Amino acid sequence: MNKTFEQLGLSALLAAGMAKAGMTIPTAIQQDTIPVVLAGRDVIGQSPTGTGKTLAYLLPLFQKIDTTKREIQACILAPTHELSIQIQRQIELLAGNSGLSIVAAPLIGNVNIARQIDKLKEKPHIITGSAGRILELIQKKRINAQTIKTIILDEVDRLLDDKNIDSIKAVIKTTQKDRQLLAFSATMPPTALKQAQALMNNPQLVSVSAKNAEVMPNLEHLYFAADQRDKFEILRKIIRATNIAQALVFINHSDDVELTVDKLNYHSITAAGIHGSFLKEDRKKAMEGFKNGKIQLLVASDLAARGLDIPGIEYVVNLDLPEDPQVYLHRAGRTGRAGRSGVVISIVSPREMSLIAKYEKVLQIKMLPKHITHGKVFDKRPASKTTAKKSADKRRS
Repeated sequence: MNKTFEQLGLSALLAAGMAKAGMTIPTAIQQDTIPVVLAGRDVIGQSPTGTGKTLAYLLPLFQKIDTTKREIQACILAPTHELSIQIQRQIELLAGNSGLSIVAAPLIGNVNIARQIDKLKEKPHIITGSAGRILELIQKKRINAQTIKTIILDEVDRLLDDKNIDSIKAVIKTTQKDRQLLAFSATMPPTALKQAQALMNNPQLVSVSAKNAEVMPNLEHLYFAADQRDKFEILRKIIRATNIAQALVFINHSDDVELTVDKLNYHSITAAGIHGSFLKEDRKKAMEGFKNGKIQLLVASDLAARGLDIPGIEYVVNLDLPEDPQVYLHRAGRTGRAGRSGVVISIVSPREMSLIAKYEKVLQIKMLPKHITHGKVFDKRPASKTTAKKSADKRRS
């Protein structure tokens, strides 16, 4: 039976703040996480995209903040600029809705450090940002890490990769040994799990499966069969046939982002791309163009899309399919957010076709086959066993 936010141990002010935002029943990850965090345990939380992980740690954190003390009490580390800002906005929204005087400051790398030092003079309760910049400010003695009682690692699987892990460990080392450490992600590979556990004191593992999370109830999952060489042409036809105003297009390999964007622009489809090695200014320009409607298609790799939260995305398109169903789920979670409806379209080569059954089984979803004829989308009738066998024999020959 679902509990209310107050029954989980949260204050009436926080419960009222959630109600003001239109949320009265906690999600599965919130139900399982909030009481454990309030009890002071270290936590590793894994739950699919769009299931409320940010509030799963922010709500108990707000409860624990002592607003009578103007000092940094919590540090939230995130792997990207976008995710840091997204968390900052969520903090501001929760503070405004609940009426709690909790102040937060974003501290991101490659941004004027003098302005951030000025922000720290306002004595925020929470800081959020990159481990590198926060460590730099600790070393400059602009942050007193000894007052930090809670550290949160958001998208922990990425934070603990070879590029970031040393900075993460260094920040943690500057804090008191009895501080609470919380780690969250949509995906939790065994290596990341082991590394997170090594940093923690007897952590509680909270894992919510796609089935139990009840995610994507407002999403429609469609797929179109196409030979690999025809995928781009099918994408163009889908855009025309369905009158897609805007969509987020996923591909598997970062190296293909710019090539795909160039092809789309050549065919008069306004597109921009983001991937991990893009300069921040180029990434920011692409994001702003998409948000203000000047860009029709935003092409992204999975790594670049971490922390991406653009309200109102109606379509997600998989130009390539990921092997891992959880990665498919992560992509799909970019649409249908906050109760809205959304459509996930996959363009599937014969080699990828087995992944459809895998997604359906693991994620408990139904993916509907479609095809395009004369510029219109139709349901595709399943082939008979005889026809399917003939097609398979033809491909082998």
